Amino acid sequence: MKILISGSSGFIGSHLSDYLKVKGHEVVPLSRRHNTSGVFWNPEVGKADLRPFEGFDVVIHLAGKNITSGVWTKKFKSELFTSRCRDTWLLSQTLARLENPPKTLISASAIGFYGDRGEEILTEESPKGKGFFPDLCEKWEEATKSAREKGIRCVHTRFGVVLSKEGGILKKLLPLYRLGLGAVLGSGDEYLSWIDLEDVLKAMEYILENEAIDGPVNFTSPNATTSGEFAKTLARALHRPCFLRLGRKPLKMMFGQMADEMLLASAKVLPTILEKSGYSFKYPSLEDSMQHFF
Repeated sequence: MKILISGSSGFIGSHLSDYLKVKGHEVVPLSRRHNTSGVFWNPEVGKADLRPFEGFDVVIHLAGKNITSGVWTKKFKSELFTSRCRDTWLLSQTLARLENPPKTLISASAIGFYGDRGEEILTEESPKGKGFFPDLCEKWEEATKSAREKGIRCVHTRFGVVLSKEGGILKKLLPLYRLGLGAVLGSGDEYLSWIDLEDVLKAMEYILENEAIDGPVNFTSPNATTSGEFAKTLARALHRPCFLRLGRKPLKMMFGQMADEMLLASAKVLPTILEKSGYSFKYPSLEDSMQHFF
């Protein structure tokens, strides 16, 4: 397939680009920089030249401002909305105007859609939660409406915590854990829904090949864990202790609203669509995932 990918230089995008190339696909980056080998666009001007977008089989949209890259001030939340919702809307509008649009648009989303739900089992059919993050995810997914109305298959990959020692949360935690400074966040009972990076890549390819899969798809392991068990499993894999705890109050003082809606939120999310369609996880258990890293 000929595949256009936004966010191809990011953590997931760079690995996915390499993976798809090895699998024999032609991968072209969608970039905001001129003088690249990919397709240039500038969402800030509110329009895009249609010609470079013609001829792709699939568009994978992963670009967006990192949700954890700043404190959730009013200004920062506005920037998140712009980079995720506005840019997705413009891309959707652009694809809908093509003479030869792609068959498939895969657009990133997050399990933040479900909000803080305690021990409730969550599937793709579960309703949206309450708060800024769920509202953002809802608008982010709704921004592909123009593409769907054009007849393009739209898949929303609701990512859980993606595990890889080369990026994401593990890369940030490893230096602390190796010093024996691993800590349980919150009460330790909050559910954390995760997925190994290798399963992200495999599941993306699986979706490309299975046109019956449509709409939201949870990218999580079938075995969510608690934040306490996650901390202990990581420490055990590194042969280090884990006896520290960061409670709710200090986390809220440091991170404000983001602490409530991300660090302390509990979401037990199941990958129902992937499993029912026949996808087999390479790393279904946290122990197996951790062991292959170290």
